[in-house]
Amino acid sequence: MKQVIGLFLFFFVLLCLLPLFLVKCTPASPEITVHLYSKEEKKIIPLALEEYVKGVVAAEMPAEFGLEALKAQAVAARTVAIRRMRRFGGTGYPAVAGADLSDDVGDSQAWLSRRQLIAKWGLWAYRRYWRKISAAVEATSGLIIAYDGRPIDALYHSTSGPRTANAEELWGTAVPYLKSVPCSFGQHSPRYQQEKVFTVPEFLSALGMAEERPAGGLRLQTLKRTSSGRVETMQIGARVFSGTELRSRLGLASTNFTVQLRDGKVVFTTVGYGHGVGLCQYGADGMAKAGKTFQEILQYYYQGVELKKLRPN
Repeated sequence: MKQVIGLFLFFFVLLCLLPLFLVKCTPASPEITVHLYSKEEKKIIPLALEEYVKGVVAAEMPAEFGLEALKAQAVAARTVAIRRMRRFGGTGYPAVAGADLSDDVGDSQAWLSRRQLIAKWGLWAYRRYWRKISAAVEATSGLIIAYDGRPIDALYHSTSGPRTANAEELWGTAVPYLKSVPCSFGQHSPRYQQEKVFTVPEFLSALGMAEERPAGGLRLQTLKRTSSGRVETMQIGARVFSGTELRSRLGLASTNFTVQLRDGKVVFTTVGYGHGVGLCQYGADGMAKAGKTFQEILQYYYQGVELKKLRPN
């Protein structure tokens, strides 16, 4: 009887350990590693691609957004990474040898570590949000956006206003998949419409015109708008500025603005937040809440593209 019980226990333990043995003996699929330069730590951090994407989604899009919007952001973020990675023929992060991207939104895309996310959200919210973001990334694992078989330049921004912008409004060169589309889905953005007020001396100083204050009053005239409604050129006094230069110099939310003199001050009213090209994040959230899938969201904001499964090379 003891021998029977002993044999039973032996086979029971063997059955329990067998799955672990099989997992260890199964060849792992090739892992794609992103070499991320951390500006805070001043070093390159190697990360599995999907873990990198989770940190980007958490940094770039509010975790409260709809799951399909988070999935769309994950695919866009993964595409940006693949297009930049040296392993796939990209330029990498030129400022640091051996790096693919940095964690600075100014030159790559934002990325936050788990430590930084806990500090941002608090421990309790972190657990909930990280599960949600992980689910969005894992549901789209390996998917990228392609045009003519190549990863696209998957630009995205916070809030487009009534329309997204054409690529030529940003670069001067048309891109077939970055075309202006109507966007009525992002009006719940807290930055959909804003005002920024300057005193006349502040305004002129920011434009390098501190010594050019006209005696007869300040002339403000929009000369030309783009097809998506953004300011292309504006005359201020005797000088002409592009909309993008004004946005940069004055720290405006977008180039879709109007300006007026009010009570002796220069008042800008902006619509939207960001450059306006590609995926509108608040628009994606609005589409997700209206029942659209991440595939529908991506193919709306990026015209004529397809979703492809990434193949490690």
